[in-house]
Amino acid sequence: MPSPSTSSGQTGGLPYDRLGAFCRENHAVLPGAGQGPLAGLTFAAKDVFDIAGSRIGFGNPAWLESHPPAAITAPAVQLLLDAGADMAGKTLTDEITYSLSGQNFHYGTPVNSAAPGRIPGGSSSGSASAVAGGLVDFALGTDCGGSVRLPASYCGILGIRPSHGRVSLEGVAPFTWSFDVAGWFARDADVFASVDDVLLDDESESHTPRRLLYALDAFDLVDRDVADALAPAVEAAAGVIGSRADITISPDGLPGWYETFRVIQAWEIWSNHAAWIGEAKPEFGPGIRERFEWASRVTQAEVEAARIRRGAIVERIGSVFEEGDVLCLPTSPRVAPPVDAPTDELENRVRAQAMSLLCVAGLAGLPQVSLPLASLGGLPLGFSLVGPRGTDRQLLALSQRLMART
Repeated sequence: MPSPSTSSGQTGGLPYDRLGAFCRENHAVLPGAGQGPLAGLTFAAKDVFDIAGSRIGFGNPAWLESHPPAAITAPAVQLLLDAGADMAGKTLTDEITYSLSGQNFHYGTPVNSAAPGRIPGGSSSGSASAVAGGLVDFALGTDCGGSVRLPASYCGILGIRPSHGRVSLEGVAPFTWSFDVAGWFARDADVFASVDDVLLDDESESHTPRRLLYALDAFDLVDRDVADALAPAVEAAAGVIGSRADITISPDGLPGWYETFRVIQAWEIWSNHAAWIGEAKPEFGPGIRERFEWASRVTQAEVEAARIRRGAIVERIGSVFEEGDVLCLPTSPRVAPPVDAPTDELENRVRAQAMSLLCVAGLAGLPQVSLPLASLGGLPLGFSLVGPRGTDRQLLALSQRLMART
């Protein structure tokens, strides 16, 4: 297995990284196998994936200092290398991946090339920035509450949250065990699908979609101009699939589903990291600090009640889908906010509104693809397709067809 390069020059010194997307303190590059389905392509990996001989930073200096170099490279990364792709570097993440803004108190905010002066979204901020800015062909990220899907929307690229458990999380810094997935970004639909062929690596057939489900309550959560901007994408998807039905996903309201999600998420995060926080006493930036403080106060009774609610939600979502159904909804309630938006605004109101849409796939472990099929005021706006668990290939095939029409 090749060792990571940390030499100076183009890769080590990162003179091409005009976007601030790559890590510097623990930068590493890895050559691919030189042949295979991804030969000739470059990729980046979010700084949560183990790279043999390199340390994970997890978006926080204290984590970087308190953890040893990895002994082996994470299987998801190794699969891409074995398929011929070259790893250009490790990309920035929000602190401990516990944010959706893309702003890191310690390391800065990667540039959103598609929306200058606006945040890239997080927590897979560097990966999205590197892809949108053309530094790499595709990039790995992780997604718990929306950390691939929201940056994809903000940066005008393709992004996928696969079905829960579909891509290996071995050698990935832990966040939550019941929501985390490894996903990826690309600018090009064919490259996007090529990565799928490597990471999913199975022979399951892609069934033809039969009906587009339009989530009325999801579109009702966004402003009218957002819904109007997404209308052509909805029409295109319905045209490709052949039929459409309007449904309500959550009779109780999607904001209530988000509350269920965030309680379970907080409990799992604190369970994973309380001991390290107590020992390392890391400095967290605004928003992250308050979120960890809240997570530390979630009780066993609260999480048990939330898990019961989650069970009912999963059952409800399962009852919505029939074979061949694909659900559509806005990826985000808005375009990327300005980089100078108040922290409280980004970490509370903007986060809560986005998570009310993003929690659907997370709660049920469903695959979701965000496609750059809309814009508002000249800024990217993602359109999402969600399928039943295990229909990742169906969504990706449909995504290719839709992207080919643009």
